[in-house]
Amino acid sequence: MKQTRNTFLAALALTLVAPIGLAQGVTLDMPFAAVPSVDKTETLTSYALPVAAFSNGAVPTRTVEGPLRQTAWRIDAAGATTLELLAPLRTQLTTAGFKTVFECEAAACGGFDFRYGTQILPEPEMHVDLGDYRFFAAARGDEVVSLIVSRTAAAGFVQLIHVGGPVSATPLLTKSTKAPDGSAQVTAQPAAAAQAPFGERLMSGGAVALEDLVFTSGSSTLAEGPFASLTALANWLRQNPETTVALVGHTDASGGLEGNIALSRKRAEAARQVLIGTEDIPAAQLEAQGVGYLAPRSSNLTEHGRERNRRVEVIVTSTLMPSPENDQ
Repeated sequence: MKQTRNTFLAALALTLVAPIGLAQGVTLDMPFAAVPSVDKTETLTSYALPVAAFSNGAVPTRTVEGPLRQTAWRIDAAGATTLELLAPLRTQLTTAGFKTVFECEAAACGGFDFRYGTQILPEPEMHVDLGDYRFFAAARGDEVVSLIVSRTAAAGFVQLIHVGGPVSATPLLTKSTKAPDGSAQVTAQPAAAAQAPFGERLMSGGAVALEDLVFTSGSSTLAEGPFASLTALANWLRQNPETTVALVGHTDASGGLEGNIALSRKRAEAARQVLIGTEDIPAAQLEAQGVGYLAPRSSNLTEHGRERNRRVEVIVTSTLMPSPENDQ
């Protein structure tokens, strides 16, 4: 067991690629069973860097500006603690000259309030267990880095945000594969193709999952937005006022069917209320339904699959074809 754990820790000893390249963006070489889930860049933006635990109704932050890269990975690390996930990354950053700004663990951070007051990618790209996560922030000159790590019973999750210096247009995610001799080798992953306009995806695919919606575990309460997916849907509905859609909630297979159908419908209704109350979409254009666990898109036998199954989707319910020129 000890040898297995030492082997895992050696595999998890993540390194920063080319220290000189840090000025162009912090890149993590995730070896072995680390799988990149997303890589987002912005050429110039503002980021609210958490600098203390949640208190007095808010997470204290420091605003930093510059190019931003936000990256997340899923790590095949069953049994690893959040400290084992974070420690190698923290060491690499401090060795590269970054100074600790703030560090905390779950309850000491503020638990639920800190997690939802912090910029974190949505499920399933990034999972945060509200009772088991660690946050680390550091700075080096005008560069800042934040890390949040968490886990499930089956996997670890890491998100990195780096602000400062020019962001390379070349995607820097890596994914581990096996060489013919069985050794690990790293191959570059191509950048995701630009998504088609929202309406085009909706009309051609039949349904679009609103991936960025965030709900409290086991609750139908929608976290505070804004949510880009709801804004995109609202814009499309304004351009196609004769079109009606249904918001359909889905759950994983945990628990009974009746309770899951009720929960999934309530989550869909929460999204509907945002569209009506915040986006001023006519109620007649929207309905909310829930199917519980009856329409999975992944296996419910794994935590990752269950995460993907917990979602709200939108489908077109009217028979009037929207005008193509309205999809912008």
